Amino acid sequence: MTLPRMERNAFYPPPKAIRGGLTFPAHIWYNSPTMAQKVRKAVIPAAGFGTRFLPATKAMPKEMLPIVDKPIIQYVVEEAVAAGIEDIIIVTGSHKRAIEDHFDHPYELERHLLDAGKEKLADEIRAIADLANFIYIRQKGSYGNGTPVLNAWSAVGDEPFAILWGDEFVHAQPPRLKQMIDVWEQYGKPCISAVRVPEQSVSKYGIADISPVKDNVYKINRLVEKPKVGEAPSNMMTGGAYIMPPRLFELLAQTPVGQGNELWLVDAIVALMKEQDVYAVESKGGKYYDTGNKLEYLKTVVEFGLKHPDLNGEFASFLNGLKL
Repeated sequence: MTLPRMERNAFYPPPKAIRGGLTFPAHIWYNSPTMAQKVRKAVIPAAGFGTRFLPATKAMPKEMLPIVDKPIIQYVVEEAVAAGIEDIIIVTGSHKRAIEDHFDHPYELERHLLDAGKEKLADEIRAIADLANFIYIRQKGSYGNGTPVLNAWSAVGDEPFAILWGDEFVHAQPPRLKQMIDVWEQYGKPCISAVRVPEQSVSKYGIADISPVKDNVYKINRLVEKPKVGEAPSNMMTGGAYIMPPRLFELLAQTPVGQGNELWLVDAIVALMKEQDVYAVESKGGKYYDTGNKLEYLKTVVEFGLKHPDLNGEFASFLNGLKL
């Protein structure tokens, strides 16, 4: 069968084919998602400027800010890998080379550590590059958190996939993303990570109007962005991690730019909700860490510092000795 030639677009670079009145990348024929289809790929948008942390992020990606001795994005990648993800697709910008270097093999550093008799540390450094198969894409198109996801279309293909932000994570057992993948495999429904927030904090987040399905799984009836206190449909904050069908790419490509002349992921998800149910998965046994702002970042560093085996005793004594 000969596919029609169509103009390439800066938003989603693959050539497109027409099927049933819709356009898709030419190498993809879409089928309905099935419960058996495994989630193997995760997209991590990491192209933002990190303006909240300037001047520290002038020459350093915000995703590389350390939580004690490990960068934020490594926690995100480790969560994905622990959930069974094999391919990590990181969408970066021209100022994010340090992320690629971090997940690469630093042969000179490894040799230096081995020569110095630091085999354990050399093994730890080497293991970072072996966590997954890493794919890097430079972001193209307008601003907004939908653009980097759309840029990953070719790399994801016709598979269900995860989306994780590079500056926030949930520390949970089993991993938050694993809990979401289990829901995808059981119900075959797109799902979004969810956590409860204090009632007085709902105006800071996207809040879901929900109906219970089973245990920690809820059907999302609608999404309300930063509702006023007292007007929120619940205290269930959604976001941070997503399991989505490949259909989302087509919807993103059709979504007009919104607030701030930016392309927003939530607008495409709202369009998806008109076609099928989308579930919220409340993370069990975990804690949400939003390291995208200074205060929460510092809280995270302190908390993880207190847990660190090399620091916990002395660091706790230091904090107790502060005159506040």
